Amino acid sequence: MSSEEGSLRFLVVDDNDDIRDVLVRMVERLGHTASTAADGVEAVEILTEHRFDFMLLDLTMPRMTGDEVVRWLRAHPDRGEGLRVVVVSAWVGEQRAHLQELGVHAVLPKPFRAQQLRDVISGTLPVASS
Repeated sequence: MSSEEGSLRFLVVDDNDDIRDVLVRMVERLGHTASTAADGVEAVEILTEHRFDFMLLDLTMPRMTGDEVVRWLRAHPDRGEGLRVVVVSAWVGEQRAHLQELGVHAVLPKPFRAQQLRDVISGTLPVASS
């Protein structure tokens, strides 16, 4: 949790600049702070140095996929302590059960509404929702 009362720290990971910018604006409009990574390799580098409350994570990225980032977190539990991973993807389909087993907190479809992000933050949107 950041020093600002009620403000959460987000890491937004997506290889698409426009999507990353939209997600950051949504997070900031809800009163939280956001850092960004353009792919999984960048995300892992940031996660080794900083702590976050949430990570909004795309699955399909170059260099290191979202699935590989989640596996890395599982192999380094000290870096993922307290981190809620939210997969943001246009297509998850049959991967939902697999993602849940890996510890993904929730799945949001692309595109999603601000209310869905609020539901994730409050814990009312489970991994099985879409």
